[in-house]
Amino acid sequence: MSRPTSGPGITRREALGRLAAGAAGLALAGGRTGVAQTATPPTPPARAVIQVWLWGGPPQTDTFDPKPDAGYDYCGPFRKPLDTNVPGIRIGQMLPRLAQLADRYAILRSLTHGNNGHETAAYLVQTGHRPGDRLVYPSLGAIVSKFRGYDGGYTGLVPPYVVLTESQGRFDEAGFLGPRYKPFATGGDPNAGRYVVEGVVAGGISDERQAARRDLLHSLDALKQALPGVPATTETEAAEAKAYKMILGDAGKLFDLSTEKDELRQRYGRNTFGQSCLMARRLVAAGVPFVTINYGGWDTHKQHFETMRSKLPQMDAGMATLLEDLEERGLLESTIVWWSGEFGRSPKVAWGAPWNGGRHHFGECFSAVLAGGGFKGGRVVGASDATGEHVAERPVYPPDVLGSICERLGIDPDAPMPNPRGMELAVMPSGEEFGKDGGRLKELL
Repeated sequence: MSRPTSGPGITRREALGRLAAGAAGLALAGGRTGVAQTATPPTPPARAVIQVWLWGGPPQTDTFDPKPDAGYDYCGPFRKPLDTNVPGIRIGQMLPRLAQLADRYAILRSLTHGNNGHETAAYLVQTGHRPGDRLVYPSLGAIVSKFRGYDGGYTGLVPPYVVLTESQGRFDEAGFLGPRYKPFATGGDPNAGRYVVEGVVAGGISDERQAARRDLLHSLDALKQALPGVPATTETEAAEAKAYKMILGDAGKLFDLSTEKDELRQRYGRNTFGQSCLMARRLVAAGVPFVTINYGGWDTHKQHFETMRSKLPQMDAGMATLLEDLEERGLLESTIVWWSGEFGRSPKVAWGAPWNGGRHHFGECFSAVLAGGGFKGGRVVGASDATGEHVAERPVYPPDVLGSICERLGIDPDAPMPNPRGMELAVMPSGEEFGKDGGRLKELL
C-alpha cells in the first residue's frame, strides 16, 4: 500500500535506492576509495512508441482472435479467418495484409480488467491503475514524455508526446505529473491538402505570408525597440524565436506530407487513419519518443458488421504499411507499435432491435498487439475460451503490458515515481491488484 513519507522531498524507497547505488559503486571499485569507476548503462532496444489507439473498443473476435467454430451468433458473417505467414496463427478475414506480416508482431489474446466503462477502462489500459485511488496516475505516454522526453535529454522542438489528431480519451493523460507532460494534440487532418496543425501550420496561410507577418509585427513593436535588452522583452523574444523556428523551420516541415511519394501515401491509405500512420512514422524518425494515433469510431453497439467492412480495411492497410515502412527504414527494431483499445467487444452478437447486429463493451477478455522494439514477433500470448468470452490461459493485465513496454524503453517500471504527495510509488504497479497469475511479457523478450 502507498504511504506518505515522513521526510520532505525523498521517499524511503529513494533513500534505499541511493544507498544501494552507493554500495554497488563501491563493489565495482573493488572496495577501494579514491578510484573513479564509470559504468555505461546498456542501450535500451527501443527508443520510441507508436500507440495505435482504437477509441471505443475494437472487436477482438473480428481482428486478432477469430472464433469461426463458435457459430453465427458469435462470428456473424466473418466466418473465414485467414492463415498467416506464421503456421498455426489465424486472424480475421478482413485483415489480409496483416496476415502476411504476422511474423513481425505478437498477439496478446488474454488481456483482461473486467471494466466496461469507456473512461475508466481507458484509464486502466493507459495507466495500469484502477480508478478511484488517491491520485490520478499518468498514462504511459506521459511517463515516456518525462523519462525519455523532457527529463531524458530530448531537445526536439516538437513535444515528446504527440497525439494524432485528438486526445485519446476523456481523462487527464498526464495525471499528477502535470500539464508539462500532457500530449500535444495536433488537430487537423493529415489527409487534407494542407495538414493544419494546431499552433504550427495555419490554414490558408503560406510560410511566406507567415514570415511577412512576423516582420511586420517586429517593425511595429515600439516597446521592444525602446527597451532593448530588458529581461522581460528578451525572454519574450526567445519564446517567439522558438515558436517561429517550429512554424517555419524543420519542425514545421515535418508535418508536410506532400513531400512523401504518392505511391507510399496510397499504400498507407488516403484517409485520416492511413495518413496518421505515415505521420507517426515521420515523427519517430525525427526523434519523437511517443506518438498516439487516435483512431475512433469503434463503439459499435449497432450495425457492427457494416461499420467493420469500412474500418477494418483502413486499419489493415495503414497498420501493415506502418510495419513495413518502419522495417524498410531500419526503425522497427527501435520503435514499439502497440495496438489496443480500452476493451474489446462482446463476442456474442446482439441481433435484436435496436442493436441490429451490434457488439457491446467487453473488458472480460480482449486482445492487443505488440511489434518492434525488441518484442518477438510470430507469437501468441494467452488464449481465450471457445467463444472468446473468458480467459482460458495466461491472463495479461494492463500493467503487465505497460511495464513490459517500459522495460524495452530502458525505463525501470519498478523505479520510484516522483509524485506531489511524496508517496512510495513505482513507475508502474506490479499488477497484483488484478491477479497473481499474470506478469510481464517474458514470453516476448
